[in-house]
Amino acid sequence: MNGEQIEHRPSRRTGSRRAHRANSRTRRIVIGGGALATVAAATVAVSLASASQSGASGAGADRAVFIQGNELNGNTIRVFARDGQGKLKPAGTYATGGRGGDQVDAPTDSLASQGSLVYDDASRTLLAVNAGSGTLTSFRVDGTTLKGRQVVDTGGEFPSSVAVRGKIAYVMNAGGKGSVQGFRITAKGLSPIRGSFRSLGLANKDIPRFDTSPGEVEITPDGRNLVVTTKGNNTVEVFPLKRNGLPSVAEPVVNKSAGNVPFAISFDRTGSRMLVAEAEKSTVTTYQVKHGGTLKVLQKPLASGQEVLCWLERAGNYFYGGNTGNSTVTGYRMDKHGKLALTNEVGVATPPSSKSQGVIDIAVTKDAKFVYVQNAVSGTVDGFRVEKNGALTKVTTVEGLPAFAESGMEGIAAM
Repeated sequence: MNGEQIEHRPSRRTGSRRAHRANSRTRRIVIGGGALATVAAATVAVSLASASQSGASGAGADRAVFIQGNELNGNTIRVFARDGQGKLKPAGTYATGGRGGDQVDAPTDSLASQGSLVYDDASRTLLAVNAGSGTLTSFRVDGTTLKGRQVVDTGGEFPSSVAVRGKIAYVMNAGGKGSVQGFRITAKGLSPIRGSFRSLGLANKDIPRFDTSPGEVEITPDGRNLVVTTKGNNTVEVFPLKRNGLPSVAEPVVNKSAGNVPFAISFDRTGSRMLVAEAEKSTVTTYQVKHGGTLKVLQKPLASGQEVLCWLERAGNYFYGGNTGNSTVTGYRMDKHGKLALTNEVGVATPPSSKSQGVIDIAVTKDAKFVYVQNAVSGTVDGFRVEKNGALTKVTTVEGLPAFAESGMEGIAAM
């Protein structure tokens, strides 16, 4: 199927879901009495690249960046070949076989989550949520070519985040009561793990509000715990896992978040420290996930002085956070003792630009040399080189991607 166009197939779910979105292009959402963000969204005409383009071959064929369009009428994955300097070149567009989604009153990001598109290097599998269809799509990655598309039901409404650890994957459903569902990654694709479904006990509609939906699902590096952030409840919830990947409890262990509106999850190089980004005051808290699913605060919330931190990814000993409120990226450094600090006094790793508005999701290459940032409002992706001091130097910008309006792109992964 190298270079062969993949035809869009109808979702397995036939029930229609209408986006609950005001016609106004200015959005405001309030959490805990404080305004999180007001962002003007502009509609940008987008021309899709042809899926008939061949995947790259030869040197650099295994360097790629994947971007999820999250289109409501048919979700797509845009593939870009990455050269040694971090620059991107279009290499094809692939239909996921499902529909994108749009949460209620989301100010810049339709899925209001981190991890909606995930690449697993060990299995060479790309996983994408189809929030509007209640499904999860997997592709086998061959260089810059996507093959063997498989679409599976997630068991819930509005899937918005995926986590992979070893041969286990979990998807988080943000709609309704919220839930998690486990899968095994096999040579034949995804296989649901019987008995892995767990409710989060939330109180959303099928299409959730962005402020009350869960933010991310992650599996701790040791594979012993499944972690979910819930923004509106201000909790970090943990399901201890058995060796076979099944949750060992019927309900999650609920931990009160140290900072308000917990959103993104990341881990340090050792895997022993968990970092959680909190949107209300743009803070990051460092935790230890203890036996039984309880959390111990290792470092209290660290503020950056930026606005609405919702995304956080690690690149070596550095972490980079996306601040959608003022379209900046913050750099953090963790020392050998596990202490987290800003890479500079102002809390900005790279200055924003007019083509970089509405910062949302972030991806880091496997070698941690390059960082890629989605800009929802301007419909662009910026690529940066990671410098020795943690600063980011822009090396490329991709334009013409689905900009945030009625919906917009969300989800980015790199290899």
